[in-house]
Amino acid sequence: MAATKTFGVDAIKEAISCGITAIGENRVQELMEKYPHLKGQVDFHFIGHLQTNKVKYIIDKVKLVHSLDREKLAEEIDKRAKQKGIIMDCLIEVNIGGEDTKFGISPEEMHNLVKKLEKYDNIKIKGLMTIAPYLPPEEVRPYFKRMRELFEDLKRINQRNVEAQYLSMGMSNDYWVAVEEGANIVRIGTAIFGERR
Repeated sequence: MAATKTFGVDAIKEAISCGITAIGENRVQELMEKYPHLKGQVDFHFIGHLQTNKVKYIIDKVKLVHSLDREKLAEEIDKRAKQKGIIMDCLIEVNIGGEDTKFGISPEEMHNLVKKLEKYDNIKIKGLMTIAPYLPPEEVRPYFKRMRELFEDLKRINQRNVEAQYLSMGMSNDYWVAVEEGANIVRIGTAIFGERR
């Protein structure tokens, strides 16, 4: 998946012409600006921290929300999805490195949050996402291994709105290690588009 934060519509269209089928946006405003120009050409994913008051703007535009990290957000997603008559596919964001600068639940909270989300009819939990610590690729491997273990745990949860398919982890600097450890979505920006300006 191409991570398109700060990259313009022309660059994204070029990536689409080379075979990109999904893009990930970090900011609601940027997604809203690009959406009219790219609608129908590519699947939009939302990969950044999502504020509850912004859900209404993207609910019918994105295929997958990668950053569900609290019940209050789930409540809002469920409400807005219900209004639109859709089921919103979501990944639960895990802060695998326990970093203060990152969002996401702790690994220990995963089961508890998933259980709380059982009551929401318009949310489907499709897997997990993490932004691992920015370390040399081999040093980040243990974090990806732990995510894979959590993902296997999620698969074993027998709950009507859990359908664990996606493990979203790895970026331009470490994606190959993430894939070796089980990622089936990697979020690549710099390696596709070049350095962000």
